[in-house]
Amino acid sequence: MRAQPMLQLRSSGGPHPGFPLFIDGQWRAAQSASVFAARDPFTEADWGAIANAQAADVDAAVTAAARAFADGRWSGRLAGDRARALFRLADLIEREADALVRQQIFENGKLISEMGPGIVGVAADCRFFGGLAETMNGTTVPSPRPGFTTFTLREPMGVVAAITPWNTPLGLLGWKLFPALAAGNTVVIKPSEVTPTSTLMLAELTREAGIPDGVVNVVTGGREAGAALVAHPGIAKIGFTGSTATGQAIASEAARRSVRVTLEMGGKSPNIVFADADLDNAVNGVMAGIFAASGQTCIAGSRVLVQAPVYDRVCEMLAERACRMIAGDPLDAATQLGPVASHPQLQKVLSYFAIARDEKLSCIAGGKRLERQGYFVAPTVYRDVPSDSRIACEEIFGPVAAIIRFSDEDEAVRIANRTRYGLAAGVWTENLRCAHRMLHRIRAGTVWVNNYRVLGHTLPFGGFGHSGIGREMGSAALDPYTEVKSVWIDTGNRVEFKVGRSDGI
Repeated sequence: MRAQPMLQLRSSGGPHPGFPLFIDGQWRAAQSASVFAARDPFTEADWGAIANAQAADVDAAVTAAARAFADGRWSGRLAGDRARALFRLADLIEREADALVRQQIFENGKLISEMGPGIVGVAADCRFFGGLAETMNGTTVPSPRPGFTTFTLREPMGVVAAITPWNTPLGLLGWKLFPALAAGNTVVIKPSEVTPTSTLMLAELTREAGIPDGVVNVVTGGREAGAALVAHPGIAKIGFTGSTATGQAIASEAARRSVRVTLEMGGKSPNIVFADADLDNAVNGVMAGIFAASGQTCIAGSRVLVQAPVYDRVCEMLAERACRMIAGDPLDAATQLGPVASHPQLQKVLSYFAIARDEKLSCIAGGKRLERQGYFVAPTVYRDVPSDSRIACEEIFGPVAAIIRFSDEDEAVRIANRTRYGLAAGVWTENLRCAHRMLHRIRAGTVWVNNYRVLGHTLPFGGFGHSGIGREMGSAALDPYTEVKSVWIDTGNRVEFKVGRSDGI
C-alpha cells in the first residue's frame, strides 16, 4: 500500500496539525487562518492543509529576519561557526534523506530514482557552501595614492528573499539558501504553493543545526505572499527561480527599489545531433534531456536538432523508445515516467497539443494524456517541426520534443541561437573539432558535449538572454549575496583642503 505523506512536523513545541508558517523559529498559523490544500499528482488526492500567508505574515517574517541580521546573531558569528552549522545541516539532511525525498515526491510526483540522488546533492551543496564561508575574502589592492593601504571587504547584504519553484524544491532552494547563509545573511523563503512542505521540513532542520531563530523563515502561499515579499522594503536581495514572465516582473520591482537580484528563468534548449554521433547514446541523451522529470526542468532539451543524413533514423529511435517508457508510481524505482506536478500544469501541456494540431505538426509519439489515474502525459515527439513554430519557440515544461532538421554546422548554430532564451545546450558528435567550434558559437550558459543534464556545485549555472540574470553555484556563488566595500587607510598623510580644488568625483 502507498504510504501517506508526513502530516506533522517534529519540533520542540510538539507536533502541529497541518503545515503552518515558520517565522522567528516558531510555527505560526497565517494571521487570516487561511489554508490551501496539498495535492498528490499521482493519486490526485488532497493530503494536507498549508498555511496561506498574506502581506501581514510576510511582514512578520521579514521583520524577524531583519532583527536577526541587525543584532548580529548570525552575521556577527565567526565564519568558522557559520561553516560548522552548515556542515551540521548537511549531516541532518543526510539523516532525514528518506523523509525529505518522499515529501517532495508527494508534492510534485518526481521519480524516486531522481530524487534519491538529488537529496545527496543537496547535502553536498550545503557542505560546499559551508567550506566557502571560511574562504570568503576581499582583495588587497596596490594603492593608487602614496601613503595609503587599500583593500576590499565582502560583507553580507541583509535580508534575502528566496523564491523557489516546484520542479526541484530543495535542490533549487539550496542554491540560494546555502550561499546566503554562508555569507552571513538572513533569509525569508517563499516556496511554490505546489511544493511548500518539504521546504518547511528543511527549515526545521536549520534550527536543529544550530542556526539561530529568525535567520531562516518560511512563508507559504501564492501570488499575494510572493508579491508582498518582493515589494517589502526590508528585502535587500532576491534570489528567484521560475518562469521568465514572473522573473521579469520581479526584476522590474527590484529595479524600482535598487534591490539586487539573481534570476534563473526559462529555457528552450537545443539538443544538437550530428550525423557522426553515436546515435544510441545520443537518443538516450535526448530522452534524458526532455523526458526526465516529465520535461519539467528549465534545462529541458526540448528542441532536438538532427542533421539530415540521420534525421529519419533518430525520429524512429526516439519515437519507439518514448512509446516504451514505463509510467507509474514515482515511489517505484522501476518507473520511468511520473505525472506532471499539478492540474494547472497538466492543462498547460495539453493546450500545446491543441496548438500542435492547429500548426498541423506531425506527431509520431504521444500527444495525449494517459488514460489512468494521475496527471500523466504521454512522452510526445513531433517531427518536421518548423523552427519558428510555437512548439519550437515556447517553453512547454512537459515531456514534449520538437525535432528539427538541419544540414550543416552553420544552420545548426542559426537554429540553436534563434531563441530569446539561452540556458543550456547539448552537442552530440565524435568530431572533437566540431564540438569545440559549436560550444563557442552557441549562446547558452551551459553546454554539454555527448551528455546532457549533468550539474554540480563546482560550476556556475545560469543563462543568457531571457533565461536569467547572474549565476548560481560555483566558487564565486557567494559574491551575489555580498556587498563589496573599499577601504582606504591613511598611513601618514595629512589632509589637505583648498577651496576651489576638485579631486576625483
